[in-house]
Amino acid sequence: MGSKKYIKADEIRLVHSGNDYFDVLEKIIGEAKEIIHFHTYIFDGDETGIRIADALINAAERNVQVNVLLDGYGSRKLSKKIVKRLLDSGINFRFFNLYFFQNIHIGRRLHHKIIVADQNIALIGGINIANKYKGTKEELPWLDYAILLKGKICEVVNKICQEINQREFRKKKTSIITKHTEPETDFILAQFRVNDWLRGKNQIAASYFREIRKAKHSITIIASYFLPGLRLKKALIDAAGRGVEINIILSGISDVPVFRVATSYLYRVFLNHSINIYEWKKSILHGKVAVIDNEWTTIGSFNLNHLSAFGSIELNVDVLDKTFAKSCSKHFMDVIENGCEKIEVKTNNNHSFFYRLKRAVAFYFTRTIIKILALFPRIFSFYNKKFE
Repeated sequence: MGSKKYIKADEIRLVHSGNDYFDVLEKIIGEAKEIIHFHTYIFDGDETGIRIADALINAAERNVQVNVLLDGYGSRKLSKKIVKRLLDSGINFRFFNLYFFQNIHIGRRLHHKIIVADQNIALIGGINIANKYKGTKEELPWLDYAILLKGKICEVVNKICQEINQREFRKKKTSIITKHTEPETDFILAQFRVNDWLRGKNQIAASYFREIRKAKHSITIIASYFLPGLRLKKALIDAAGRGVEINIILSGISDVPVFRVATSYLYRVFLNHSINIYEWKKSILHGKVAVIDNEWTTIGSFNLNHLSAFGSIELNVDVLDKTFAKSCSKHFMDVIENGCEKIEVKTNNNHSFFYRLKRAVAFYFTRTIIKILALFPRIFSFYNKKFE
């Protein structure tokens, strides 16, 4: 696994949805001294949303420069009252609101979830701002993850946020990391990977494909909304053929039931190639993480489907560190043992003809819809020179 594009991080930590994530998020906001960039897809106006809004407002009142960018579709239900409070406090607030058809909200989406403060601490992952990610007395939080980073590496993600906030995008297809540090074995190595097809970046998809093709021993993937393209599907099957142990953790309960049924259509081909499939049963699964050979880990907002690959702006962090990868692998094995049901070949093949037909219909219907949604930003790329 090459490390030329990796730079050192002083500290990294896997952060879990629930109290862990929101306590860390509030601490970052509360300790910021100069500047905060905060981007997210969903910001609900429930108890969790109000709690984070209050923290951001308090930061602004301490004369911290606070920049908040929310996706116009994902956060469309955020109340005008909360928006007004954010604006009145002096926060630089706006919606990413690029629609090609305003009435039906088809367009390019800001899907990443980032906070970076003072260019030295960042939290990046798949966790949105809502009660369902925090958890309640009645329901467990959705299963999801983020990564906490500290050090000069955070200057890079600060730059990514600035480029979006200032509407400055390079036309040239170059890496957003302009300076690389040679690997130093005493430090954790990480890099930011961007997917933004319209701006010529497909780094996350390329990372997944490259590392799966190079895998020698093990692959563990935790994935929501899992409908990989043919290229990635073949890479996984080829890896299994080389004797790589592959464990894929998927949703047993889904907020989009048709998506889960569509995903289950793929079970037969994966199981027939000795790929292990597990369904998480304790809550809705929303995580997007992979660990390969207990050496390489990726965490972020990127779903393994066409919508993330071609229609959304995504950010992942790749980590090249054996200690971190092994700790993540251990955690995912605990997830499998303490909350998952393994899908067996015999059980999967025993479904009735009509259920198998239902799976096929759901698969082709969902894939078609996703491809159409991902196609609009590509068709109308000429319209997308600047954000609106």
